Amino acid sequence: MINEWELTTTNLHRVRRQQYEVAVLPVGATEPHNLHLPYGMDAIHATEIARRCSRDAWDRGAKVLCLPAIAYGVDANLMGFAMAMHVSQDTLNAMVRDVVVSLRAHGIRKVVILNSHGGNDFGPLVRQLQCDRDVHVFICDWWTVGRDRYEEIFDKPDDHAGQMETSVALAICPELVETDQAGDGKARSFRFEALEKGWVRTSRDFAKLNDHCGVGDPSGASAERGQAYLRLIYQRVTDFLAELATAGIDDTFPMSP
Repeated sequence: MINEWELTTTNLHRVRRQQYEVAVLPVGATEPHNLHLPYGMDAIHATEIARRCSRDAWDRGAKVLCLPAIAYGVDANLMGFAMAMHVSQDTLNAMVRDVVVSLRAHGIRKVVILNSHGGNDFGPLVRQLQCDRDVHVFICDWWTVGRDRYEEIFDKPDDHAGQMETSVALAICPELVETDQAGDGKARSFRFEALEKGWVRTSRDFAKLNDHCGVGDPSGASAERGQAYLRLIYQRVTDFLAELATAGIDDTFPMSP
């Protein structure tokens, strides 16, 4: 099916008729997610959410374009597990920067990075891009969108491949989920109180946490819970895309006049 809101499926004669206002760039990673979720989980989540929200915003009249996903991310701390794929933040930044520069050449000045991997850190890149180019780049970590209502849907916290992420996978791609293989997600804590409290931070080597690359208990996950969380995410992200697409860029954008 040809979708004029999706660069992968549209074509040049259709693109020439449009003036897109916002581009959505899904970014994921390729890494193990406990023993029961696919390596492509982050890219699958990012792609599904970006496509659904771009479509819904388009249906409201917003000129939004969904780009193909970048399926690799920063995974240096997961390399202790087989077939984790790591690209440096510098490499990932270079790819994103070039995409944004290409979009600007085609008249798109508003870009949303739909990020699906906690190891990707685009903050410094966005600051530099907005100083160097007349573009506005926004970062959306999809799993945080409904954080204020998380406990209404889930009864266990999730860090990596736990109840929430497994539930979303069951809602999006149940055929790729092997729940009977899941590890319990129990992970070693830090030995220092400052790290446990969070006022000192470091990078975690996931191979030191446990033997199955999961942090968070996936038990109790269900497609129903995943669908409930996704409905919230779809609504909020779609609202933002629609609002962003119709907002004019002036001297105070994106701040209030």
